[in-house]
Parts: sequence; structure tokens; C-alpha cells
Amino acid sequence: MRLGVLDVGSNTVNLLVVDAHRGARPVPQSSHKSVLRLMRYLEPSGQISPEGVRAVVDAVGAGAKQAADAGIDEMLAFATSALREAPNGPAVLDLVAAETGVQLQVLTGEDEARITFLAVRRWYGWSAGDMLLFDIGGGSLEIAAGGSENPDVAVSLPLGAGRTTIGFLPDDPPTAQQTAALREHAAGLLTTTARLFADRPKPAHVVGSSKTVRSLARLAGSLADGVGPQDRLLLRRSALDDWVPRLAKIPADSRPALPGITVDRTFQIVAGGIVLSETMRAFKVAELEVSPWALREGLILLYLDRLG
Repeated sequence: MRLGVLDVGSNTVNLLVVDAHRGARPVPQSSHKSVLRLMRYLEPSGQISPEGVRAVVDAVGAGAKQAADAGIDEMLAFATSALREAPNGPAVLDLVAAETGVQLQVLTGEDEARITFLAVRRWYGWSAGDMLLFDIGGGSLEIAAGGSENPDVAVSLPLGAGRTTIGFLPDDPPTAQQTAALREHAAGLLTTTARLFADRPKPAHVVGSSKTVRSLARLAGSLADGVGPQDRLLLRRSALDDWVPRLAKIPADSRPALPGITVDRTFQIVAGGIVLSETMRAFKVAELEVSPWALREGLILLYLDRLG
């Protein structure tokens, strides 16, 4: 069947169209992305401003039209932290449904962690053994660990790249004091969180997923042979820590000239790099592998499993 996955995130509204059936790898057919940067529309009360609400409705409407044009059989539409946490989130969901016909499912932070972990497990397979996953979105950071398809531990922290940019790095480029404050804040949350994983066996694989992690790995990472024809993308913390201070000195509109840094991530890539660095440090990770699959693929796999 042809499935459309519409992801209303904190940074983008992204439609992925795939041909898929149970037991096979989903085959991407097309994609459509609207840059939203929803965090800039948050009012002091946490509500999404009227301009932000209109931007969400328009972006979902555009995605729904693309999905219809692609001839999908089923739409899987979901929203994450920005709509989950906004006081007027339920009203926005009702307006989206009324104007576009799209019923958005709001995922919890733990849902995000567990579904992304499923996708990463399927990508790497059972031979990967115990895995530790870091996934950095626009609004939240998900961490999960386990040896099966369902992680034994799964947590979500308010350390997304967009959220921390708005909260800690208001200047462009940010000041040294601002980046230091973000590092201190992230380290505090992550040190406490790492204790929840302290009794876990040492992971055989540490994996990073999400567009932020992939962008940083294309900038600062390296390639290694994979099991099949596709190389593995690796990112060492030492290389990340070498690049992040340099990124922080470059204005956002100049960063897309660098490998891997896209226009839609340029404003939040410094915060994402700081959060990833502190996450690796808190969990004593020197190097991670980068998964091409994340939340959207996990939702497809989960849907196909339930059909079976």
C-alpha cells in the first residue's frame, strides 16, 4: 500500500510518502516539507500565537494536498512536543481537522522514544545487541535503551534544538556566555537522566537519529563499511566538540555553505550540537552511529505490524 506520514514537528511539517507492505523495507516515493519553526510563535504563556496557528494549518493543508496528489491509501498524521505542550494545542488540533480534514495524533515524549527505537532496531537488526539511542528533535530530546524492539528505558527531555535555541541562544551568532549557559543547563538535566540508565549493560551500539544528528554527522563525521552496500556514518564526540565552537561563531545565514547544514536547520544547529555533545558526555559515549531511520519510519513499521 502507499502510505503518507505527516510529521508536524517543532521545526518543520514533513510529509513522507512510501510504498510499503509487511515484512519489507518501506520504499520512499516522495516528500514535501514546510519550514515552520513553531517555537518562534510561542507566547510567554506557552500558547501558540494566532500567526503560528495559521502557519500550522496552512502547512498541514499543503501536506494533505501533496498526499492526495500522490494517491496514498492511508495517512498517518502526528504531532510532537510543540503542540503537545501548548495550552491551546487541543484547539489548534480541532482547527486543523476542521480546515484540512487531517486528524493529528499527538505523541507523548515516551511514545516518540519508543517508536524511534523500534525503527532503529529494525534498521540495525537483532545482531546489534543492546542499543542506546539519542534522538534530537526541535522541541525534545529522546533517549532509549534496550535489547529488544521495545526499549527497557525510554525518556524525553525538553532539550530539543529549537527549544534550546529560543531559550538560551537569542543572538546570532550566540555569545560565549549563552553557549556556556546552555551547556550547563543541558549537563544538569542529562547527569540526572543518565542515572536512570546506570544499571543497564554497556550498549553494543550507540545510535543517533533525527535530521539534527545527521546534519552534524555530515559536517563532522566519517564513513565506515556497512553490512551491505551502504556505508555507516559515524560521529565522534571529539570531532563534534571541535566543530561546535566554530559553528557558533558563524552567522546562521552563512552556515548552509558548510557540508550537511541545511537552511531549515541553520538557526538551531549550534544548540543541537551542544545538546548532542553533552548527551554523549553524560553517557560516556565517544562515538555514535547515525541511523537513517527515525520516528516517521517507526510509525510506518508500527502501522504495518498492527495490520498483521
